[in-house]
Amino acid sequence: MTRDAHRAALRTTSPTAFWLDRPERPAALPRLTADTTADLAIVGGGYTGLWTALLAKQREPGRDVLVLEAGTCGHAASGRNGGFLSPSLTHGLSNGAARWPGEIDTLQRLGNANLDAFERDLDTHGIDCGFARTGKVSVAATPWQAAALREAAALGAEHGEKSRLLDGAELRDWVDSPMWGTGLWQPDYALVDPARLVWGLRDACLAAGVRIAEHTEVTGLDSKPADRIRLTTPYGEVAARRVALATNIYPPLLKRFRLSMVPVYDYALTTVPLTDDQLASIGWTGAHGITDAGNQFHYLRKTADNRILWGGYDAIYPFGGRVDEALTQRPETFGTLAAQFAETFPALADVPFSHAWGGVIDSTTRFCMFAGTAAAGRIGYALGFTGLGVGATRFGADVVLDLLEGRATERTGLEMIRRKPLPFPPEPVRYAGIQATRWSMAREDLNGKRNLWLRTLDRLGLGFDS
Repeated sequence: MTRDAHRAALRTTSPTAFWLDRPERPAALPRLTADTTADLAIVGGGYTGLWTALLAKQREPGRDVLVLEAGTCGHAASGRNGGFLSPSLTHGLSNGAARWPGEIDTLQRLGNANLDAFERDLDTHGIDCGFARTGKVSVAATPWQAAALREAAALGAEHGEKSRLLDGAELRDWVDSPMWGTGLWQPDYALVDPARLVWGLRDACLAAGVRIAEHTEVTGLDSKPADRIRLTTPYGEVAARRVALATNIYPPLLKRFRLSMVPVYDYALTTVPLTDDQLASIGWTGAHGITDAGNQFHYLRKTADNRILWGGYDAIYPFGGRVDEALTQRPETFGTLAAQFAETFPALADVPFSHAWGGVIDSTTRFCMFAGTAAAGRIGYALGFTGLGVGATRFGADVVLDLLEGRATERTGLEMIRRKPLPFPPEPVRYAGIQATRWSMAREDLNGKRNLWLRTLDRLGLGFDS
């Protein structure tokens, strides 16, 4: 397939995230237009903010909870992701075991319990978001990636994580591509429809008595008053006893986070709906999701109407950490993804794409969330989910509420929670370091060798990922 043919496959794409491009998308809620008070004010109406609000009402139904969202609930990362729901709280077992070897079994147990509680809450509140424990297959394109999958299987067996290696013909029963020869089946993964999840959480919050103000940007935070935290918005001020920050990569209102996270832009495509015969031609007749084992990895899944969502590979950091909606459209990345799709699935090389979009991820140097408090425990936060937040945001919400309520729990006692990620360096060193890391990771994908730069970052406990 020629380069022009790849472009032709993108000719009629919509620039909107597939999940959000639907007639059932709810109308925006009114903005805040008057001063008000709250027991708990939550800044951010994505997964983290909505879970925090909903769990706060479950814990204390009489608590007055207000969510302030600068756009509409789920318009950013929560409505644009791939919908993969991992049981891991640590961006995978290997990352968690390397960073917190003494508590990794606890983290695994808490992650599995969180996934179970996630499913129960969906049932309790009648949230129909297509949740299904479909499992996931990780696939390898090179001998060194296959070796990494075998190491992952061995580590999983050591820590009670279910998995099964798939080689050759057995892998082709799950997915058939000339690119992949080895796979790792992990049954304890789920898939959801990201937008229906966030809209369902929004509805559940409203039904529980949570107040939600959309198109209400919080432009200032004043923690000096002893009785209330003051939040400034364009048309009204909020005086809250407690505040939870759930702002993803957007301005966190606390200066301490300026080097804690960097914005990473991730991109995805969806095909037009495919026939059962087309899916059978690539051996993908199950409902499972798929990821590949490269550093610059792809993630792919089927939608309810038989499209293939194909995303990942590029992880773009803009100089200075700029967060700009214009950066969510990147034709060169869409072209790369389209070419890679055709190479991976030659039988589908002529299939056009319906949607092409991007979103921004809050990446940390340790690849997973962090949480804590400020202002003598009156402000809580959970941030930095680094692309695996669909499930972990519920856990982060529980942690924030524990901290704001002054509870000493197993969650708050974790080293993962007590210690914060190492910061990124300031510019221009940050940009140069991230570009060196991206180049080195791409080289490792090609030759299987981890160079001196990556080995140094490993020793320092630093990294860059989406």
